Formats: sequence, structure tokens, C-alpha cells
Amino acid sequence: MMQGDAGEDGPAKRMDSDDGPPVRVIADPVWLFRQACVFVKGVVNAAGLPDAPMAEVAFAGRSNVGKSSLLNALIGQKALARISNTPGRTRELNYFRLADMLHIVDMPGYGYARASKSMVAGWQRLVYDYLGGRTQLRRIFLLIDSRHGIKANDREAMKLMDRSAVSYQIVLTKLDKLKAFEIDKIYAETLAEIGKHAAAYPEIIATSAEKGTGIEELRRAVAIAAA
Repeated sequence: MMQGDAGEDGPAKRMDSDDGPPVRVIADPVWLFRQACVFVKGVVNAAGLPDAPMAEVAFAGRSNVGKSSLLNALIGQKALARISNTPGRTRELNYFRLADMLHIVDMPGYGYARASKSMVAGWQRLVYDYLGGRTQLRRIFLLIDSRHGIKANDREAMKLMDRSAVSYQIVLTKLDKLKAFEIDKIYAETLAEIGKHAAAYPEIIATSAEKGTGIEELRRAVAIAAA
């Protein structure tokens, strides 16, 4: 493999002579998140998953964890991910393409009490199929509401990812709703919890979509995971 020189239009390029044309090194979050991000498709079953070998990172969490707001803050587009007052609205794997080189996947929220059993079963099957054999998936960012910490259904999701050997990283949301001493407490409790899980990344990212806290750190984590 031959490493190219950095140019004025972005980071250095990597040349893979056997795999086609040069591709940009995407581990530069400043460059990456200045690029266009577009909605690609909503996937309702494994047959609809994109065939492209493009790297993927996914975002998961409870249905009211603030995932859409965080995704919009991450991408820097206010209405890219649809925000709804109705928890559990996301019922598909929603694919977004960033810089024509990375898929960001918005996974269905879990834990919505009013969802029917058949709906929950459909979501679960989709998620099981996705986790079971998606070689493009580099990391899942598991969102946890910092006001409540890790709940029973979060632990179930973590166990599923452990069994699937899918790397995941905890992202605390809504940090602006906590006082300083509460932040220290939830951070320590979350660190203790992830130490029990084999596939959990050992670092936590604490965020607030409203205040912009932790967004640059999350962008760095996404870029590095996908590189």
C-alpha cells in the first residue's frame, strides 16, 4: 500500500493498487464532518441492506434518549434525522452517507412501552440480522440518557452486542440536564458497568446536543472507528 501526500482539498489519500482508485483517509474529523451528508434509504429487513463495502457506524439507544437530536448535532444539519415527539418513531435502519465514504446508521429505538408485540418482534429481528453478519459495521455508539443511567433494556442491548462480538461505545446524552456532582456520579457508574462487558469500548463520551458538549469528541471517535 502506498501513502499519498496531503493536498489542499483534504487529508492524505491512500492508494490500494488492488482495490481500485485512491480513497481519502477519513480519520480527519474536521474534514470529514464538513462534507455533505445525505439520506440513502430506510431498511426494513436484511435483504435491503446496502451491498457497498463502505464502512458503517451505527447509533442505538432507548426510544427517548435523544438520538435524532444528537445525530443532527453531529452532522451539523438541523433536520437530517427526523425528530419526533412520539418515542419509537424510527422503525427502520436509516442509512445516511457522509462524504461518499461512510454510512451512518440510525437504528430503531428500543424500550417504547406502547409498541405492539409484533412491532417489537420485527424490530428485534431486524437488529439481530444486522448485528449478526454486517462486516462493514465498525462500531455502534450506544446512547444512554445521563439522567437515568444504564437501564435493564440497555443491558440487554449490551449483552446482545457482546454475543455478536460487535464493538460498541457508550455515549451519555442530555448532559446539560445534570449538575456537576451528578455528572461525576453517572460517569463513575457507567464506567463500572462497561467493565463487565467484553465488547464495550473502555471510554465514555459525554454529550449535550443542545449545548454542543462532547460533539467534537464524538466526531473524532466516529472518524477513527471508521478509518
